[in-house]
Amino acid sequence: MRRDFLKRCAWAGLGLALPAPTTASSFARQGAEPPPYDGPYYLVFNASGGWDTTYLMDPKGVDGINRLYQEGDILTHGAHRFAPTAAHKQQGLSNEEFFAEFGAELLVLNGLDYSVNNHAPGARYMATGKLDSLAYPTFAALVAACQGPDCPLSFLTFGDYSATGNLIAMSRVPYLPSLRRIALADAIEGNERSPYHDDFALEAIERTLRERREERNEQARLPRTARAENMLYAAQVNSKTLSRVTPHLPTEMPRGRLAQQVEIAMASFKAGVGVSANLTIGQFDSHANNDADQMKLIPEFLEGIAYALHRAEELGIRERLVVIAQSEMGRTPTYNAGNGKDHWSIGSIAMLGPGIAGNRVIGATDQGQFAVPLDPRTLALAPESGIRVRPEHLHQALRRLAGIADHPHSQQFPLGVDPDEELRGLWG
Repeated sequence: MRRDFLKRCAWAGLGLALPAPTTASSFARQGAEPPPYDGPYYLVFNASGGWDTTYLMDPKGVDGINRLYQEGDILTHGAHRFAPTAAHKQQGLSNEEFFAEFGAELLVLNGLDYSVNNHAPGARYMATGKLDSLAYPTFAALVAACQGPDCPLSFLTFGDYSATGNLIAMSRVPYLPSLRRIALADAIEGNERSPYHDDFALEAIERTLRERREERNEQARLPRTARAENMLYAAQVNSKTLSRVTPHLPTEMPRGRLAQQVEIAMASFKAGVGVSANLTIGQFDSHANNDADQMKLIPEFLEGIAYALHRAEELGIRERLVVIAQSEMGRTPTYNAGNGKDHWSIGSIAMLGPGIAGNRVIGATDQGQFAVPLDPRTLALAPESGIRVRPEHLHQALRRLAGIADHPHSQQFPLGVDPDEELRGLWG
């Protein structure tokens, strides 16, 4: 019995020590760089704190819900209705400019039911599609794990809720100079003109490492030792792979908060070392002075999205870029004593990219800013018989869009959406 017990413990330890087989380890065994990932790429923009969608894509202009415009001032572009902000913005991009340029590509969903109005659960729910679990990965992490697990910077995050479900490594590169130093690890402070080693020395080092690894592979090693050595060698291979990033870094650092995050993500995408990025700016939680805060932040947010799309065009990856713009909650339809708006559990989301038909608005809120149910089969409003669209419905559709709904990683984290409630034809 003692012998059987020890055998079971040994096998249990072995199972815990050995990672699941991945193609990354096979590339490392061969001493080769993983091939560049060529898309699609995913950018998730987070308006952290809770944006006021009535100053964006779900305008009202009645019953004092907004103080900067009236119902007759609401503007349209194609299928989109939006609040006029050109005369009120402090800087950045007005709604008028944004919808004029991107409205034909944009899909908006209004009346999204967050079910909660607290920041932490709301952010988690919007990011993962699962409210009652801390284990679920964000969509950005999940799609990176499914489509580009070998990429050195597969899932980039700049804040907000960023759980990975232990499927993929989370990469944080806060500043462009940091990315340059990582990409040029053999150069002093990322300066290409000041390498630590000459090319012939680097080749000799890599050859020696490869030969030593081949020798070690033929030796019996403890599972944890083998795993640690695999990880070290993969890191060495990935370090060389990251040098692909440098040709795509800008010569000058952009000024905008989102623009700097965008540059890091775009360079990684173009270099084929990244799949997705979680971008964020905060301070949307406008409990005081709602109008001034939202008119500062919404134009900045839209300008960041526009910057990403323009940069993707310059790099030749625009047709492979999916953009999602979201927040963890909305703002109340009434003002408080401090001229602010408090937390509201109804909001909106906007998306564009390959596979998404634009110039469309799905769902709605009524004049009191409450969600109107819709028919999931036709996507038409159905106040009496429809469903309230929640983040899990949206995430199930996003998984379908990305082609990962049936991937083992997705199956590991089911969303529990009834098949009759799946949003059919959401993408057009």
